Amino acid sequence: MSEMLEFENASALDVALSEKVAALLSGSIEARGDASLVVSGGRTPMGFFHLLSQQSLDWSKVTILLADERWVDADHADSNEKLVRENLLINEASKATYLALKNSADQAVDGEAECASALAELDTFTVVILGMGDDGHTASLFPGSDALAAGLAMDSGRDCIAVTPLHAPHQRMSLTLPRLLNSQQIVIHISGASKQQVLSQAEAGDDVMELPIRSILQQQQAPLSIYWAK
Repeated sequence: MSEMLEFENASALDVALSEKVAALLSGSIEARGDASLVVSGGRTPMGFFHLLSQQSLDWSKVTILLADERWVDADHADSNEKLVRENLLINEASKATYLALKNSADQAVDGEAECASALAELDTFTVVILGMGDDGHTASLFPGSDALAAGLAMDSGRDCIAVTPLHAPHQRMSLTLPRLLNSQQIVIHISGASKQQVLSQAEAGDDVMELPIRSILQQQQAPLSIYWAK
């Protein structure tokens, strides 16, 4: 149910992915009147964000949110929201609606209910774009985390979960596996040989607790494309 697309470099990938995502968003707007896009933070999607922000479509009908967010203020250097606002919610895409996972609660766990309420406003996602760490995590579903089993449970009824990573800074709010899979299309966006190696390792086994990205690779619920730049 998945397809692997390889690109010679990140620039070629960014062009192809921005065109693909724009087409999916436009198609959803045409069919349903609106669209939603889940993105991930980090350095990998920066070029893609810039190209996507220039795509011509009715951005006023698009809601953008993150797969996970660090529990810091939106002007904090480590905020994924800051990254998205500065690199994606610009140009044409400045007209899109942004749905924040971070709210005013002091602790992420105390912000879960408010976050879940905000997410409940959205139906099936149009596109979910996920990154992957060298430890096999995706969103903030980290191996070894106390929240991992609940975050991966398909019968939890939860859309989001507070996470305290073992080895990464800041509390997080992450979308859960069932909420991520409630999407018309999922894309794993990675670059470099080391990520390709982790992906191969993930595909070779089935323990989702060891490498949580396996929960995305093994699912049969949503179409999956892997975009990899060498």
